[in-house]
Amino acid sequence: MANVQAGAFDTARWMLTLAAGDAANDAQRAQVDLIRVQLAFASSRGTEAPPLLLAAARRLEGLDAGLARATYLDAFSAALFGARLNETVGVADIAEAARGAASRAGPEPSAADLLLTGLIALADDYVAGVPACRAAIERMTAGWTPPPDQLRRLWQGCVVALEVWDDEGTYVLSRHHVGLARKSGALSEVALALSLRTPVLVFGGESEAAAETVAETRSVEESTGIAAAPYGALILAAWQGRGDDAETLIESTRRGAAARGEGVGLAICDYTEAVLDNSNRRYGDGVAAARSASEHREVVVENWGLPELVEAAFRTGDIALARAALDRLTIKTQACRTDWALGVEARSRAQLSKGSQAETQYRTAIDCLTRTRMRGDLGRAHLLYGEWLRRATRRVDARRELETAYEMFTSMAMDGFAERARRELRATGASVRKRGPETSSELTPQEAQIAHLAVGGLTNPEIGAQLFISSRTVEWHLRKVYLKLGIASRRYLRAAFPDGDQR
Repeated sequence: MANVQAGAFDTARWMLTLAAGDAANDAQRAQVDLIRVQLAFASSRGTEAPPLLLAAARRLEGLDAGLARATYLDAFSAALFGARLNETVGVADIAEAARGAASRAGPEPSAADLLLTGLIALADDYVAGVPACRAAIERMTAGWTPPPDQLRRLWQGCVVALEVWDDEGTYVLSRHHVGLARKSGALSEVALALSLRTPVLVFGGESEAAAETVAETRSVEESTGIAAAPYGALILAAWQGRGDDAETLIESTRRGAAARGEGVGLAICDYTEAVLDNSNRRYGDGVAAARSASEHREVVVENWGLPELVEAAFRTGDIALARAALDRLTIKTQACRTDWALGVEARSRAQLSKGSQAETQYRTAIDCLTRTRMRGDLGRAHLLYGEWLRRATRRVDARRELETAYEMFTSMAMDGFAERARRELRATGASVRKRGPETSSELTPQEAQIAHLAVGGLTNPEIGAQLFISSRTVEWHLRKVYLKLGIASRRYLRAAFPDGDQR
């Protein structure tokens, strides 16, 4: 198994051939079969693995109950990758088969046992499954470290955290997984960890860090021969508005994912197209892409696709479709009720509302999303609110929201949405120039104000209270200030502004 984790797939295959000949009993033969399936899944994630892992888990129930539960978890992972292309064994089948094994975990279940229980509950009924998933996430984020051969449990926990709209749990688990995988030298684990860490960084507005993980993922996969869809690269290209790059990636990914039976790769392609279309105001195309991203009800991608569908359908005048998407989204967001979930729901609901009700929903969205790590979703809330205000001929108010959106998207290198905000600003009569490398080091007015208050000795909560923003938003702006000024922390701010001028 160590060779599988390390990405030494040829060595692992050779050793499995030897072990198969030496296996003396059912338990040893079951172990060999299990590692053979895990090797196939690690090197090429498709629809071949779920039925094989399910069969292995069933055989192990009478031989090693703990290993059987762990194998059911791996079967869940394989089914999540197969997604819409699973033909014989899907998530529901694994949940049904694993229920008995999970119930025998004992009075003090491990974090992995809680995770298995959560996945089974989620497959049975989303609303009822959320508390079980939260129990697993809480255990996993409370300093839990899996055994070296079980590092992928952190990836599974991160997927569950995304599914129940837990942005903080997602961030913590993805970071922990990458750190442990790198430290262990397990290259197949590094590739798996980075594949999920990248979208987390993108959604958080950390585009530069996301680009670094994309490059590292590509390097690891090339060195090990892992065949997998470039999830991180696709999502980064979409949010950055790099249409040509994204379209090339989408085309090649669709071919490879379909050939491997990697359905989630097709789902991410649909989502990527929906984001690109909406950022470029190609709403008709956005409807088709977002519909495909969400119609299969795949884990996580459905959450991402439904808000895109609400926006695209509303902009094309298909109110019935937009409301149907919102209804589906609301079932999940109300079950979770995290700030991320409620913020995205309120932003989506605002588009289908009118007058004061719409404004209340936009403000709720911004308030909720400000308390999360999801800067991309927050920027889109400001953008949509600004567009709504402009259509209501409230130009001064619209400029404030659109300027915030423009500054956010520009600082996050999300050029597609930044250009959309710039066009809207110009429609209000504001004079806006595109920001390029020559203007990227300039502080925005809000950054300058926050820097001034920080130099004056105010804490982040005190600055937030004065400016009516959260302390986390203050911290986010200060990080941008440090980056632009080339300094490491707050302690160097005063030296950077000896004359008190932050402009």
